[in-house]
Amino acid sequence: MKKKSYSINEAQKLLENYCAYQDRSHKDVIDKLKTINIIPSGIDQIISDLIQNNYLNESRFAKSFARGKFRIKKWGKKRITFQLKYNHQVSNYNIKSAVKEIDEEEYIKTFLKLSEKIWESTNGNETSTRKRKFISALKYRGWEEELIFDQLRIIDKNNETF
Repeated sequence: MKKKSYSINEAQKLLENYCAYQDRSHKDVIDKLKTINIIPSGIDQIISDLIQNNYLNESRFAKSFARGKFRIKKWGKKRITFQLKYNHQVSNYNIKSAVKEIDEEEYIKTFLKLSEKIWESTNGNETSTRKRKFISALKYRGWEEELIFDQLRIIDKNNETF
């Protein structure tokens, strides 16, 4: 089965729609262009046009990604940073800027609610197993170890209840 080939103008329109639907990283756009077999010089031209016409903006993407993953998936700053850096190849400057957008008070409140929910969901397990699962679940979501272990100390003080 032969793949449809696109002219530069057709690919440009396709990618404008792709970027207008939701913010995309430069890597997402380049990957999309490669899947539709656009030549490297065409990729550069299309990327340049998308940036000039504000369809593609790395800073806006990073901030949108960080807000969404924090609010919807309850990810911590470490996981957001990792995903932006390694999966989307966003610059360190834009990553720092995006993570700074997360309100510190909301960040702590979210962590406390999530940690309580996770602790309660591990109910009934042996204490050491319960703590291991608690730590693992929060680390997987990218929460800082300092926050996790501070919360465990509070749990221990309160006789393992919130």
